[in-house]
Amino acid sequence: MSVDPMTYEAQFFGFTPQTCMLRIYIAFQDYLFEVMQAVEQVILKKLEGIPDCDISPVQIRKCTEKFLCFMKGHFDNLFGKMEQLFLQLILRIPPNILLPEDKCQETNPYSEEEFQLLQKEIKELQEKYKTELYTKQALLAELEEQKVVEAKLKQTLTLFDELENVARDHGTSDFRESLVSFVQNSRKLQNIRDSVEKESKKLKIS
Repeated sequence: MSVDPMTYEAQFFGFTPQTCMLRIYIAFQDYLFEVMQAVEQVILKKLEGIPDCDISPVQIRKCTEKFLCFMKGHFDNLFGKMEQLFLQLILRIPPNILLPEDKCQETNPYSEEEFQLLQKEIKELQEKYKTELYTKQALLAELEEQKVVEAKLKQTLTLFDELENVARDHGTSDFRESLVSFVQNSRKLQNIRDSVEKESKKLKIS
């Protein structure tokens, strides 16, 4: 079998020419085996009709196998020649022929250096795209966080408005001032509580 990979031919046919020839070889070989088995069965049936025949089925099998080896040797020799003709003249694309998908190489040829430069540019663009994609995802995540904070802020403002309306209904003129006073008084009470706790601890220690 040929060792030439014939990749361009495989691109055109959708299979390697060597694979095609191998399948043809196996098909011919299987057919040869089937024919020899059929011939052997015919010979055995003919011998059954001959009285006092000294030829046994074992002898027939040995002769069949010997003839099969002879035929296979000639077949391999002929198939090798046929394979060379097929791979050189039928299943090979001439070097001056371009496939339709490669026609652009004829009108826009490029060197190996240009190809490497193009590959480098493609890689750089892919890296930039990944960076921009990560940045976009981070911005979207930050935007979602801002939306959550904004929603909570709106809820807080709505709560303050409701409290201010309740305070106004109960005679409080300015809810914000009352809230500030309440916070200050709370802090004073907290400080007084802390002082009391410290004094009580000192008394317990003494």
